[in-house]
Amino acid sequence: MLVASLASVCTLPLSGAVIRRLGPRRTERIGLILACAGLIGAGAATSLSGEVALVVPAMVLIGVGISLWDVTMNLQGATVEKKLGYAIMPRYHAAFSAGTVLFALIGAAMTGLHVPVGVHLLITSAVVFVVGWAYSARFDADADEAADDEVVSAPAKSAWLEPRTLAIGVVVLIAAFTEGTANDWISIAMVDGHGVPHWAGVLGFAIFLGFMTLARIFGTHLLDRFGRVTMLRILFAIALVGSLLVVFGNTPMAYLGAMLWGIGASMGFPVGISAATDDPSRATARLSVVSTIGYTAFLGGPPLLGLLGEHVGILHALLVVGIAAVLAWLCAPATAQRSTHAG
Repeated sequence: MLVASLASVCTLPLSGAVIRRLGPRRTERIGLILACAGLIGAGAATSLSGEVALVVPAMVLIGVGISLWDVTMNLQGATVEKKLGYAIMPRYHAAFSAGTVLFALIGAAMTGLHVPVGVHLLITSAVVFVVGWAYSARFDADADEAADDEVVSAPAKSAWLEPRTLAIGVVVLIAAFTEGTANDWISIAMVDGHGVPHWAGVLGFAIFLGFMTLARIFGTHLLDRFGRVTMLRILFAIALVGSLLVVFGNTPMAYLGAMLWGIGASMGFPVGISAATDDPSRATARLSVVSTIGYTAFLGGPPLLGLLGEHVGILHALLVVGIAAVLAWLCAPATAQRSTHAG
């Protein structure tokens, strides 16, 4: 898993250049092929030999493929959002959350039925490949044209040197850290910190994920009404309150905190993606930067918090989430809507 994460993070900074050269549709399909090949390879290596060393190359393919695929679909989502003229990106990320739950349940069912890992991943890969390939044919051509325009304009200034892009990256970083931390640690914090049974700890995570998904679905229209900055500041404040309730509240208040935490973590990542792509002529470069910053936090933040938890306990380590939310609140103005070709 560490190898896949490292491969993914290393590929993200290069994804923008690949999209500009090959176009979104071909890049998505290359990512799809690599990820599915990696899944099949990992399943085969596990089932046939059980040797970890044979699984490693497959995990590299998975990490590289997912990174190319991820940046491409976010770019495509931003293109659709601009053509619609209203916010829709959080609903795409709600689909991501729902997919996480759906395939986790499928994985649990496969395990319960004692289906071999190789067979499970082969079936999953076949379904994902067919659906992904078919729907990539429906990608909006405007994204390809924007990528071509970006190649032609070829600005000398790197997106890594743009203050606004980096500030958006901070917002996405903290949103990803807030979400990733809850994914990995909120159920353990409920068990170790509040003394609830293990099933009740999982319930805390389910509450977090459920309300985050609902907020992405039903709260998206509020972005158009109140604007990105106001919404993000309200939501990061809610995430701060939620994390404090989980840490300092009694057990019922901790569950309320998990609900508020989920709502507060819902919009930061998708809104940051939309903000990074405001200018189509620089969209792929900026999206590559913001995605790299965000996913580095998503993958690396929770393990670091776990190391802190070794010393102060997981429950009190979650206070870092509240501190980070304050920083995101301060950086939220960077996400304000910019006109095309704004710096």
